Amino acid sequence: MILRIFSRLTLFAVLVSMSGLMVRAEEGMWTFDNPPLKQLAAKYNFHPTQEWLDHLRLSSARLNDGGSGSFVSPNGLLLTNHHVARGQLQKNSTAEHNYVRDGLYARTPGEEMKSPDMEVNVLVGMHDVTARVLGAARGITDKAKALKMRQAEIAAIEKESKDKSGLRSDVISLYNGSEYWLYQYKAYTDVRLVFAPEEQAAFFGGDPDNFTYPRYDLDMALFRVYDNGKPLHTENYLKWSAKGAAPGELAFISGNPGSTARQETVAQLLVEREVREPAMIEYLQRRIAVAQNFAKQGPEQARLVASTVFSLQNSLKVYVGREAALSDKSILGIKQAEENNLRAKVAANPEWQKEYGDAWGEIAQVMAPNKVEVRKQVFRRPDSQLFTLALEIVQYVSEVKKPDGERLSQFHEAGLDSLRFQMLSSAPIYPSTEKLFLANALKLATKELGASDPYVKAIVKGGDIDKTVETLVNGTKLRDPAFRRSLLDGGEAAVIASTDPMIMAARRVDPVWRADYQYRRDTIDSVLEAAGEKLGQARFAVSGKNAYPDATFTLRLSYGAVDGYPYNGTIAPPFTTFYGLYGRSASFSNVAPFDLTPKEAAARDKLDLATPLDFVCTGDIIGGNSGSPVVNRDGELVGLIFDGNIESLAGDYVYDGTKNRAVAVHSAAMIEGLRKIYGAAALADELQGKN
Repeated sequence: MILRIFSRLTLFAVLVSMSGLMVRAEEGMWTFDNPPLKQLAAKYNFHPTQEWLDHLRLSSARLNDGGSGSFVSPNGLLLTNHHVARGQLQKNSTAEHNYVRDGLYARTPGEEMKSPDMEVNVLVGMHDVTARVLGAARGITDKAKALKMRQAEIAAIEKESKDKSGLRSDVISLYNGSEYWLYQYKAYTDVRLVFAPEEQAAFFGGDPDNFTYPRYDLDMALFRVYDNGKPLHTENYLKWSAKGAAPGELAFISGNPGSTARQETVAQLLVEREVREPAMIEYLQRRIAVAQNFAKQGPEQARLVASTVFSLQNSLKVYVGREAALSDKSILGIKQAEENNLRAKVAANPEWQKEYGDAWGEIAQVMAPNKVEVRKQVFRRPDSQLFTLALEIVQYVSEVKKPDGERLSQFHEAGLDSLRFQMLSSAPIYPSTEKLFLANALKLATKELGASDPYVKAIVKGGDIDKTVETLVNGTKLRDPAFRRSLLDGGEAAVIASTDPMIMAARRVDPVWRADYQYRRDTIDSVLEAAGEKLGQARFAVSGKNAYPDATFTLRLSYGAVDGYPYNGTIAPPFTTFYGLYGRSASFSNVAPFDLTPKEAAARDKLDLATPLDFVCTGDIIGGNSGSPVVNRDGELVGLIFDGNIESLAGDYVYDGTKNRAVAVHSAAMIEGLRKIYGAAALADELQGKN
């Protein structure tokens, strides 16, 4: 349950402060081209140099499993969370070796475990391409045509960059489409697991403690990145701080926050509250229930769905928190006041009013059809790796025949290497869970959208979902990466000729999917993008570029102070310690999910129990920041982000520095744990630059 995070007094203070559109101190997920230099100078008297910023950027990484990381040695050692590494641990696990549950430590390079489909991206170049993207549609009044022209120009920019540089090249929309930037990444796909603790050590307290604080988790993992078969040598890595973060200290977070909706209109937020959040909560609850029932069948069944349940429960808590935030009148009041303030400033300037004044009305007009599309998007999801692969293959062979600018965005030439890497993953796919989740998804879609829904009808034959699913999963060869490759290489002719039942079902669904996509693009997205661009330009006109854009799973810089906060009528401390871990476990009689691992129990007398374990800071984060490094003024690593507190779940929409907190593992705890719990002195030495 999320507490109300804004009192009336807090709301009044926020509204009074909104004479302009200035962001509040410590709020913001800033792009590295526009860091918060004024704010840092004013509050902390800190003036980061360009060299400092570049080093932090080049030491940071984005992981395609949905998180962040950082290089922590010159030999390619990459630090992230256990829960970010969890997907690769799961894909390497078997009934005999459960690496998620038991952890791993590769004592020699030969023991390092290859990740089946991990891609690591390092942002090496940023180029403003706004003029080129917006210029491609200048003078075009048809919104659907204008959107297609911008998308075609984006594809051209990405391809030119990839061809010229060899780098992964993504054009990113920022500030509601008021700016477009070309981000160039060095991509690494030879990524090997080196260390992960047991799941229980990383996720002590389980779901009850998730999104709470105080915490007692060693949520860390280490990969090693290889280049041309050898450990990557990099000059850009974060030196380890032995003492770690101190109370009141300025701390920086460099990571890839997934998405926020702080610049959306109230009309858009109401659709989130009334449609998306309730639908997602129902979807997640249903999927969790079937997974948990499946897990009761035996230990192997439990292993197969453990990571799915972990992820779903995490997502459920997020959506429940979002719904609660948008149901809080004070939070909606803040968003309405922000909108009213901007509209009033625009209206007071005749030129601005003419240029931007109709944006809010245009967005409101498409919200009714958007409600229908949102429900379709939530419930028309197969929850099947095999079916998703089948549809990707069907669309891939069709799209790559087209000129690059006319393709669906996920099939642009510049992104095909990354896409094929994922599609040809060697990770195992299990028929039992495929049947479980595909059947559940189709039954839920039938319940919510009706048996006559075109998507449902395209998959289900004869009205029998269970029989259909058995036929699809038992008959397909898509579990074999070589078969997938043969279809991709064989092109459209091979896919059309295929009698694989999953491919045949995907061919039936493809026109339904494309019709939905075209409708959303031409009727809804084209309007939202054009109106959003106006709103972004209106904000620039009113306050200049003294703001940050919504999160886009691209590299951002946040900052704040290591500081506790008021909660439950008392005060949460800035730090927890190993003392607290053992005390909390004892308070629950060492019963799950508050039980100690055997290694933790055995190491109690070896540890310095006063060592800080976890800590909180006021840095502004969101999902996707997991695994982000926390650094001090000297650019030294002092912590590792792994969560936010329960109050931060409103962070999609608002930031409250009095209570929002980012939760991190302390750098001293990681060294203490490696040396004294896991006997990994060689790794600790590498982190501390002792070898």
